Order: sequence, then C-alpha cells, then structure tokens
Amino acid sequence: MEITRTFDILDRHLREYRKEDALAAKVEGRWQKISSEEYHRRATLVSYALLALGLKKGDRIAVITNNRPEWNYIDMGASQAGIVTVPIYPTISAEEYEYILKDAEPRLIFLADQGLVKKVKPVAEKVQSIEALYTFNRIEGEKHWEELLELGEKEAGKQKDALEQLRNSITEEDWLTMIYTSGTTGFPKGVMLSHRNLVSNVKATVGVHPMGPEAKALSFLPISHIYERMLNYHYQYKGISIYYAQSMGTIINDIKDVKPDLFTTVPRLLERVYDGILAKGKELTGIKKKLFFWAVDLGLQYKLTGNGPLYNLKHKIADKLIFSKWREALGGNVKMIVSGGAALQPRIATVFWAAGIRVLEGYGLTETSPVIAVNNLNTRQIMIGTVGPVIPGVEVKIAEDGEIKVKGPSVPTSPRR
Repeated sequence: MEITRTFDILDRHLREYRKEDALAAKVEGRWQKISSEEYHRRATLVSYALLALGLKKGDRIAVITNNRPEWNYIDMGASQAGIVTVPIYPTISAEEYEYILKDAEPRLIFLADQGLVKKVKPVAEKVQSIEALYTFNRIEGEKHWEELLELGEKEAGKQKDALEQLRNSITEEDWLTMIYTSGTTGFPKGVMLSHRNLVSNVKATVGVHPMGPEAKALSFLPISHIYERMLNYHYQYKGISIYYAQSMGTIINDIKDVKPDLFTTVPRLLERVYDGILAKGKELTGIKKKLFFWAVDLGLQYKLTGNGPLYNLKHKIADKLIFSKWREALGGNVKMIVSGGAALQPRIATVFWAAGIRVLEGYGLTETSPVIAVNNLNTRQIMIGTVGPVIPGVEVKIAEDGEIKVKGPSVPTSPRR
C-alpha cells in the first residue's frame, strides 16, 4: 500500500509493527504505554465523533498543548476525516491567540490544561467560529476530550461508511494543517501544508539513520512546530516508539527513565547539557579532575575522517573512564541526536561524537515541511559544522544575493495565508 497521506502512516504502523508502546507518557508518576491498536482505535473514534458533530472536510480545529499522546488521536482523527489541524504554541500572548484564532476560524479548540483554559478561553469566546472547547486534562466545568471517544463509540455504526468514503476522497494534495510561524514583522503567518508536503519529507528522511521498531525516541521539542511534528510522523513510519517528556524542565530525568535511542533538540539545549557536564567536571578534585579535562581536550581533537593509533589508544582510555559516564547520564542508549533550528557550535558536536554520541545537524523551514538538508548516518555523508547534503527529491539553488531557493514535494504551492 502506497503511503501518500499522514493517516496512511498510522495504518502502516498498525499493520507492520503492532507495538505495545507505540506512544507513551508519564501519568501520576508512571509511564503509561499506548499500543498501536489502541492508538488506531482512539483516532478512529475521534473521526466518528468529529463527523457526528457536523464537521466537514476542510473545516479546521485548533490544538494548543504540550507534547502528549492525545495530540496524535486528535491529529490523526482529524486528518482521516479531511479536517485541518491548526497547532498553536502554548506560550504566545493573548493578542496573538486572538489574531490566529480569528484568522484560522476553527470550529473546535483543544487545550491541554487549566493554565491554558484560563489564558485562551476568554479569547476563544470572542471568536465566532468556535463552537466548543475540549481539554486534555480533566477540568471541572469543561468538556473533556474523552467525550469524543464516547460519542465516537455511539456513532460508529452511523459514521463508519461516511468515514471510509471521506478517507477514499482525500488525496495527497489536500490541505492537512495550517501552522502559524512568526515573521520578521507583524503577526504570525499561516503556512498551509498538504499531506504530500509532510509525507514526502518523512519518506525523504527515513534513510538518514538505521533505527527502527527496536528503538525509542524521547519527544520534547514543541509538537506545534513543524520540526517535531514531522519527526512524530517519521518515528511512526519507522515503528520507533515515542515517549513524551513531561515538560522541558524534566528532560534529563525523563531521559534517564526512558533510556531513548534518539531524540531531537536545538543547539541551546545541547549546549546546556554540555555546560552541565563541564560543571560536574569542575566539581571534581585531584586526579579525577585532571582526567576529566584531559578527556575533554582529547575529544575536541576528534576527527570523523579517522584518528591515528596513538589517539585511538588514548580515546579508548578516555571512553572507559569519562565518556561512558556521559552516555550513562543520557540514559546509556543514545545513539543519535538530531540538532536543528540554529547553528550548533562545532566544538560541541565534535566532543559529543568523541563521546560516542552522534550528533547530526540539519536545516529546514516551516515552509519546506521542514527538512531541506541533514547529515546522513546511513550514507556516512557527515561533516561537523554543516547541515549535510540536501535530502532526496529536493533541489536547492543559492541566488546571487544569497537567498536560498528550494524546490520539491515538501514545498507547498501556496505557502502562506
């Protein structure tokens, strides 16, 4: 079966992987795992419920949340019913919420928690298009998203054929999502992306690394942004289990709990991890401190293209005494970190590679769904300090004025609203 729409990825995941931990999140101190079957079931019930509520193909719903499994049920449930998702970043101003909601005209809005209800509900009440508000956390006086599951179960008999017809009518060119991205001036602009835009980017990046259904990823970058959004589909396409961090403040503890094989980050966070490691080294005394900084200096001399026999001997000692502890601090299983959003200092990437933690940089934009180029583990097309080769199917030209021009299936024909 050809994968051309995002919900085809969910069908593929159920058909090929059937995992016990397709998705996972920490609930009341314990990691709650959701199987592939349960994920598929909940997404389908959401589809039935949205149709029962009268939403039609092309209608929009807004989702304002932290990273969590519920995002997927709403996203996939909406996409296979032809309904467009409008993810919005949870920390923007009330003024920006009002602008986006009036511009996007969603019929429903989904909010994560009490804080967002307090912030967004007064704004939502000013937006004529919004018919109902649902929350992911249980909040007294508010509709809980699980009401959609109950409605979906009641309406399954009536809506099953209608949903199948809708699924069959959706093409890769149909509009999937509107993502608001801040411009240099004024209010955010809505970037309209199709199924083809996102799915083509997923397919073009699955060959970047060898990991598959045996692996776990920790997700903590905002899923409202295209970077983590596309990778969320990428993980599902490859059968990689997705564990959602509790918050940005719990990342290190969540890494130790989950022991992920990979995660994505931005340079600022990776630099913070590196600074934290150095701070621990500075607390050491005597020979331990000297060994620590000897290993750091050795790591900064590491070359991807090969190192001499003497260096390799020293590196083996440094790895056993120092670098192995760095890996342990990141859960002990991290095989790859992908960094994007800004340039990463080459010295940090170099020392992480020396420590056996492979850091790949990439580059992209919301308007390109997003990846344009990324270093590639599978083909060994890797150069520290660069964003790697352009991904398959995408063409890049540099104009005389330095503007980067991009062409390919991940670039929408009508990029902004």
